[in-house]
Amino acid sequence: MEDKKNIKIPDNTVSRDVVKLSEPTGNIYESVAIIAKRANQVAAELKKELSDKLEEFTSANVADTLEETYENREQIEISRHYEKLPKPTLIAIKEFENGEIYWRKIES
Repeated sequence: MEDKKNIKIPDNTVSRDVVKLSEPTGNIYESVAIIAKRANQVAAELKKELSDKLEEFTSANVADTLEETYENREQIEISRHYEKLPKPTLIAIKEFENGEIYWRKIES
């Protein structure tokens, strides 16, 4: 997931050419479904990565006060870093446009 953090993705609204998005599959709805599935995968990877990093800060002592929990600066910095990352949907769209997503159509 480290390579996803270095992708240059605009953080503002960008108009997309629907015809260009539908070219790889021939159908805009298939393209959107592929992008949505990849976005879910990216979101799950980011969530697991963040959970693993924040798990290091959990203590065995349940009697911690609320103030002690919020005072951990490293934990706050990690959370802020992940908040600044591009949204999974934007990452998936960029991957789809660059041809980095593999999919196959199951024929009946």
